[in-house]
Amino acid sequence: MIVKRADFITSMKEYGSFATKGCPEVAFAGKSNVGKSSMINRLTNRSKLARTSQTPGKTRLINVYQLNGEVNLIDLPGYGFAKVSKEEKLSWGRMMQNYFAQTEDLCHVFHLVDIRHEPTQEDREMNLFLRQAGIPFSVVATKADKISRGARLKYIAPICRALAVQPWQVLPFSAEDGTGREELLERIEQVCYTAEEEGDAELTRRDEEKE
Repeated sequence: MIVKRADFITSMKEYGSFATKGCPEVAFAGKSNVGKSSMINRLTNRSKLARTSQTPGKTRLINVYQLNGEVNLIDLPGYGFAKVSKEEKLSWGRMMQNYFAQTEDLCHVFHLVDIRHEPTQEDREMNLFLRQAGIPFSVVATKADKISRGARLKYIAPICRALAVQPWQVLPFSAEDGTGREELLERIEQVCYTAEEEGDAELTRRDEEKE
């Protein structure tokens, strides 16, 4: 996928109607400060499209961006940040639950984890939720620039054990040097194109049944 245009669409506490709703969606989920907003900025080549902060827990709403007028990127609130109130943690959880319950356009979730650390309990719970809900997902290991290329497999191994994925299924990514950008854009294009094809096939099947 070549990014020709990227736009901020809206922020919302509850997933509902918005200008570009109906387009294929990919969502980014991960703990606070794992780099979701930085990833979106690197993918779109716009350094200030998504607001970033050194303070974990900055993303407190569901933020919607769009690529090329065709694909919606859903930046979900970060989880697992200890320095917020229990009420706020519950609020973030409700936002995410509401999103997954309400969306009809979700094609894929990119589950972000920090390559430098073993997945947390919250990461494991997110992984289990996606599996139980039957939601297609890929694991992305962020901040890959912090680890030498030769040492990455060593750091990816515990991620694979914790999240029950294979090493070749984990995509190393760096918002700093662009590692994994092209691969991630290709994956976004692939999952959205596949979903569109399947949707067209389903509509054709229904039309044939009516005849």
